[in-house]
This record gives sequence, structure tokens and C-alpha cells, in this order.
Amino acid sequence: MALSDFPRYQLTFGPSPVHRLDRLTQHLAGRGGGATIWAKREDCNSGLAFGGNKTRKLEYFVPDALASGADTLVSIGGYQSNHTRQVAAVAARLGMDAVLVQENWVDWPDAVNDRVGNILLSRIMGAEVRLDPAGFDIGFRDSWKQAIEDVERRGGTPYAIPAGASDHRLGGLGFANWAHEVAAQEEELGVFFDTIVVCTVTGSTHAGMIAGFADLEERGGRRRTVLGVDASATLEKTRGQVERIARDTASLIGVRRDLRADEITVLEGWAGDRYGIPVASTLDAIRLSGQLEGMIIDPVYEGKSMAGLVDLVTSGRIDRDATVLYAHLGGQPALNAYSGLFTHTQRLDV
Repeated sequence: MALSDFPRYQLTFGPSPVHRLDRLTQHLAGRGGGATIWAKREDCNSGLAFGGNKTRKLEYFVPDALASGADTLVSIGGYQSNHTRQVAAVAARLGMDAVLVQENWVDWPDAVNDRVGNILLSRIMGAEVRLDPAGFDIGFRDSWKQAIEDVERRGGTPYAIPAGASDHRLGGLGFANWAHEVAAQEEELGVFFDTIVVCTVTGSTHAGMIAGFADLEERGGRRRTVLGVDASATLEKTRGQVERIARDTASLIGVRRDLRADEITVLEGWAGDRYGIPVASTLDAIRLSGQLEGMIIDPVYEGKSMAGLVDLVTSGRIDRDATVLYAHLGGQPALNAYSGLFTHTQRLDV
């Protein structure tokens, strides 16, 4: 099958915006970099509860859920999960129920962590939110399996969506399609993005890109580099999941060759010691993005991938003549649970 053979229920406005980050580009040039930086904005991709990268993935889950006769979407994430917020939004859009297991993935001392930001939005949209004390893991959890069984026990028909909409047969399709969307936008803009920088945790956003660009390359497209910046702090688990999902997705959409080892790159160095805990480089990246571009990023994902981009450009690991596309995956509502980090204005020398 080809990617176009899979049914898609459109939840996004259309292609997400792409724009240059001129002031960031100039700033990094002053620190030894030379690459031109653009952004593709999944945080602006939909009218459903602030959108985000998972909304794009769920476009391929919805036809499967409807075909199964499901009446309830059941998923899992942390207290401040961007993913579960988007599942709640999609359920509301479809007139379905949502059951969300929200585990204590982040050991963060904010007294309202379970009452603001993403989890607040999920409750507003009518989802059944189940708090669970379990810590972070990208694997399948008993609490999620129990929620599925509970829906069945009370007569409902659940559709199970794993954490991050990732470890699922269809999990990579949304960002395989994103790769094709990028290629179409390149034609319109007259630009070629030779380097993609993306945050990676549960893996299918990054993996879908890899598969989608491999599909384009097989059709005669130019080779490019996709750099995944780890934010999980469980590097080997994440790298293994990215590789597995990328290979499975590539096969699913009809890529006839094996993926090369150099197509699957997960970089460490910016996650810190624990998932969801911002480190100094995270906060610097958040302020840099905000003060140079008015572009808001979050402490869990984008703050870490932007910190990676800054270091990769200024160190020369990304070539001076590269044209870089930064994948902004959304997640800003989680900033509400980190308000203690931003109690005063700290201007950067930019």
C-alpha cells in the first residue's frame, strides 16, 4: 500500500505553516553558526484545543476507530500530557467519550500540576480523567489496560490509543504525511530543507518523518538528514522504539528498501536526567525563542529540542550552509505547570 491508500479524517486546518526564523538565524550566526533556520508549526495546525503533533497522528486513527464501532477513546499520558489533551479534543469533535489515564510521569513540585494546563483542558472537554501515581515509561501500562477493560465492563466499545499515539500500527502515518507536506511546501517556497530537527520521546513523530522522507527519496527526492533530539532521558528505549516504528511504517507505506542506519539518529545531551524536568539549557532556549521570535515553546519537549538545535548549529555539527527546518510540535499549555520558573522577566543579551 502507498500512504495515499490509508483513510484520513482531516482534523488539521490544512498544511501547517512554515516560516523563517530570521532573528534566531542571525543570533546563531553571531555565535559561530551559519545555518538558516525555519520552523514548521504544529502548534498552529488545528482549531482543536490548540492542536499539536498528536492531532496530525489522530487523523489516521479516527477512520480505524469509527470502523471498529468504538464509542470511547482510551489513552494514557502524564498529568500534563499534550497527547491526552488532543485525544480529548478529537473525542469531543466526534461525539465520543474519552477515558484518559494520567500518570505522574514528571516529579515536579508544582502544587497545581494536576489541575492546570493540559489536564484542565481535557476536563473542560468532558474527558474522564484518571489520576495514577505511576512514574514515566514509554511502554504499555497496566493502568491503561485496566481503563480499557472498565469501558468494556460498563458496556462501551473502547478504541485503545497508546501513549503519544506511537506504538500502534498507524502511529507513524501522520508524520509520514508531514514529510510529503514538507516536500509540497518546498516546491511552493523554492527552498530545500536538508536538515530536520525534531524532539523525540515516544517515537512515532520522528519515526514517521524518517519513513516519509525515505518514501520521497525512493520516488526520486533528494536525501536529507532528520535529527531527533531525545527528551525522554531513556535514550536506548527511545532509540529502539524510533527505529522499530520507522521500519514498520516504511514497510506499511510501500518503501521497498531497508532503512539505512544513518537515517535513524537520536541525539542525547539536552534531556537532563529525568523526563519532563527542564535544565538550564531548556530555560535558555525557551527565553531565546520567545525573545527573538515571539515563538513560545514548552519545558518538556520543544525547550529541549530547541536547546539541541542551538548547540548543533553553533558547534558546527549542523553545517554552516544548511537550511534547517525546526519541527515545533506544540505543547505550550504545559507551561502553566511550570509557572514557578518564570516569576520575573529575565532578559537575554540578544
